[in-house]
Amino acid sequence: MGRDMGRDMRRDMRTRYPDVEPYASGMLDVGDGNLVHWEACGNPDGKPALVVHGGPGSGCSAGFRRWFDPARYRVVLFDQRGCGRSTPHAGDPGTDLRHNTTAHLVADMELLRAHLGIGRWLLFGGSWGSTLILAYAERHPERVSEIVIPAVTMTRRTETDWLYRGVGRYFPEAWERFAAASGVSGVTHDSGDIAEVLSGYARLTEDPDPAVRERATAEWCAWEDTVLAPEPNGTPAPYSGRPGTARLALVRICAHYFSHGAWLEEGELLRDAGRLAGIPGALIHGRLDLGGPLRTAWELARAWPDAELTVVDDAGHLGSPAMGDRILHALDTFAVRT
Repeated sequence: MGRDMGRDMRRDMRTRYPDVEPYASGMLDVGDGNLVHWEACGNPDGKPALVVHGGPGSGCSAGFRRWFDPARYRVVLFDQRGCGRSTPHAGDPGTDLRHNTTAHLVADMELLRAHLGIGRWLLFGGSWGSTLILAYAERHPERVSEIVIPAVTMTRRTETDWLYRGVGRYFPEAWERFAAASGVSGVTHDSGDIAEVLSGYARLTEDPDPAVRERATAEWCAWEDTVLAPEPNGTPAPYSGRPGTARLALVRICAHYFSHGAWLEEGELLRDAGRLAGIPGALIHGRLDLGGPLRTAWELARAWPDAELTVVDDAGHLGSPAMGDRILHALDTFAVRT
């Protein structure tokens, strides 16, 4: 959820495809004063695929390109509203996020598809990206050929509560600091609404005082780093180590989305999974994913008859070489499917 599967699994560089430069790119006007950055790489006549990054608010990275065979795929990457190279950037506290919701992002994806003249495309992405993929595919199933998701989330309020409070049973001192830094009182590990804490962070990251914004951003990233720290294949400070503007955008957008339940009815994506019938899916999830427990992927696989769930025993949210192999296998298998 508050995760980035784009900087994910960088340790498995040996088996991935060589990096390729985009052959086309642009800024798509999606309305409300927003321009969404996109790029296309690989084979212009290849199988269309869209990369949907995590976060929300992390932006795409070049490493995503390397999951795809450039001879067989036409890979499209885009930065969701407010992050990456899209403008205006949420790293500017003056950027208005009122027009940055799940429905807006789904509409942006469909506008980008039409802009590029693509009939159907494979969707690839994990963590928050999987939530956005499911929201898009359930609304536009006729536009989706296949789906590959490493690290499944559906951004239910129960999942958000687990990530930003439930995990605190393993890190009680870190959680108390995270909750206290929100400026909200009365929310404990046993009572209160975690959305209030997340809303507190949303307010602090828009404060006119840059010191207040920086402190809130640092505390949020410290919690995210804490949750990822036990993973066997993690990297040091995956959140705290990001550039300042990118960190602020990520935290602002995450707090904005999660404090509103991502503007989804609770359980909506699981409830409507039947709309995915006929779309082959590969769900790949690490058994050691503490922030995004396997149960979510298990429930989705049971509700989506055309999806196959692969559990990777040595992987957490950030993956592992074995998880990377499963991703490559799924994408290579779908590359030849018409």
